[in-house]
Amino acid sequence: MQVKTKAIVLSAIKFQESSLIVKCFTQSDGLKSYFVRGAFAAKSAKLGGAKIAYFQPMTILEIEAVHQNKGRLEHFKEIKIATPYQTIPTDVVKSSILLFLAELLQHSIQEEEKNSDFFDFIESALIWLDTHAYSANFHLVFLFETAKYLGFYPDVSEIDLSYFSVQEGQFSPILTLETLNEQETALFKRGLNLQFDSDQKSFHVAERQQLLTLIMDYYGLHLSGFKHPKSLEVLKAVFS
Repeated sequence: MQVKTKAIVLSAIKFQESSLIVKCFTQSDGLKSYFVRGAFAAKSAKLGGAKIAYFQPMTILEIEAVHQNKGRLEHFKEIKIATPYQTIPTDVVKSSILLFLAELLQHSIQEEEKNSDFFDFIESALIWLDTHAYSANFHLVFLFETAKYLGFYPDVSEIDLSYFSVQEGQFSPILTLETLNEQETALFKRGLNLQFDSDQKSFHVAERQQLLTLIMDYYGLHLSGFKHPKSLEVLKAVFS
């Protein structure tokens, strides 16, 4: 089936000498992997050579592709950048955030299933990052919001309680081995109240690092096979 859709690049892995396997989150069909023949060829076709920049992590594309939907690699027919980034390519902090988010989504999105609302959120978040000044809390907001689309956003109906059960995803009046302590819970609550445009000084560096660790551990409990992104340490260093 031939489709036209937007797609967000999650990864591009070199295959043999000159080809790529590109994993994308598409607006039309969810997670898809594509084979790009001759991507590194000196004189390449319309999808290779100078177009290799199309496959940088979290690039927003407009594609025309053939989807056979048989669990195999699909193929692009046409491709172009949907929204060229203006600030991200030259901003080391924003670029580091994108590398982290791309790796996180690779480990989090596990089904080939359409989720246009999730796609729209990711796209709008990336455009916000590109068009706004540096935000030290962007990745934290993105992680909490992404949990909504993945189905394990915390139940905040009793957020006034003192402890957060990471296993149950809800707040509790009782401290147990499965809950965060009072200080960690208070930090987690502050994270839940963040917005993309929240004051960048909402957290001290140490608090931001601790909250990031808590969220990653929460993801690990609720996503089967989830691995902490290798770029996590790079991100921590950027915000240290």
